[in-house]
Amino acid sequence: LRGINLQGANLVGADFTGSVLKDGTLQGADLTDAVLTVANLNETNLQDTNLSRAKLKQVQLDGADLTGATLTGAYIEDWGITTNTKLNGVRCDYVFMRLPTKEDPNPHRKPDDWNKSFAEGEFVDFITPMVLTLDLYHNRVDDPRLIAYAWQKLVHKNPEARLELVSIEKRGDSKDKLLLKAETSPQANHSQLSAAYFDTYDYLSSLPAAAISRLLAEKDHQIGRLDDQISRLEGMVSMAISRPSFYAQTYNNQGDTMPDKSTNISINNVTGSKISGVAGGESTAVAGENLTGVAGGDISGTVTNTINQLTESESPEAPSLANLLKQLQQAIASPDSGLSEKDKKKALKHLDTIGKLGVERNNSDLQGMAEDAMDALPTILKRGAGLMEFLKTHFDIELDEILDNIQSILNF
Repeated sequence: LRGINLQGANLVGADFTGSVLKDGTLQGADLTDAVLTVANLNETNLQDTNLSRAKLKQVQLDGADLTGATLTGAYIEDWGITTNTKLNGVRCDYVFMRLPTKEDPNPHRKPDDWNKSFAEGEFVDFITPMVLTLDLYHNRVDDPRLIAYAWQKLVHKNPEARLELVSIEKRGDSKDKLLLKAETSPQANHSQLSAAYFDTYDYLSSLPAAAISRLLAEKDHQIGRLDDQISRLEGMVSMAISRPSFYAQTYNNQGDTMPDKSTNISINNVTGSKISGVAGGESTAVAGENLTGVAGGDISGTVTNTINQLTESESPEAPSLANLLKQLQQAIASPDSGLSEKDKKKALKHLDTIGKLGVERNNSDLQGMAEDAMDALPTILKRGAGLMEFLKTHFDIELDEILDNIQSILNF
């Protein structure tokens, strides 16, 4: 469907899940109640489009033009707007930051007060700050050193991005999740930066504790004063996780002090980039519940990044592979998949490996890893009866057919 012209079309309730509509024209179309989950709408003309109550979870909107579009009641969980998305004149009374469920059909409404709506232009003011930061979301934090090391490596490898860590926020009902927010140069590619960060973080997470300690010791001399810098940021992350309420702010005084009882903590010169603040608790004024632009502190976000790279690939088989991986990703993530959280994470990691080979077909190391992933994937996925039913219901395809198609594309 790439480049399709649906200007002014009546598409109420249409299901474009996973569709590639890049470079298309939907100007003036009525997409009320439409499903655009994980659809690629990069560079698409959405001027004056009615997206009321549309499901826009993980939809890609880089370079899309939503000038004059209506978004009232839309579900924008993890939607992929960027600094290149045009939002001039968007009309929106309220949005929902999560997809609806039977238990909660209107989850995480913004504004929070049901008696209030966004004033004219207020929605754009609300959503824009989320786009301007690189957001690194972590579903769990077992070892703060891994965050500190992965961040320091990202800063060291990407000086042109001018990374500045501006906040660390606890997230989730149990406050056991963590969101790092960083400002970057306007030209920085957030998707690539996030993918690089989580490549390091996920690799470290797979290592035993002793191997992590050895690696940090070996790298100390390669990234100047790394051990010192990691220790400082590690302390910040640990404190953000452990304290019920925590806020840290940079001051002009010299030194790095962390008094036990004070909530004001000097954290100057932690990583060679600046840290402007660390916040505990929910962020409601700016970020709310949304993880906009998050490339994936969770593995699902990492998979989404890899699939996005596939859709941009010039390889003729890449779009087909991307579509198959999207279908599996959605089936794995579905609430009724029947898979345990552990199995979901394993399966998504295997998908990511397979997708990376699709992006880098000549990478011999990835070839072997992807073959191993394909060997392991069927056993995991077939534990989920709901997953297989999801594929048949939503995509009219059997699990074995998807797996056979992937193997055929990659010549396994």
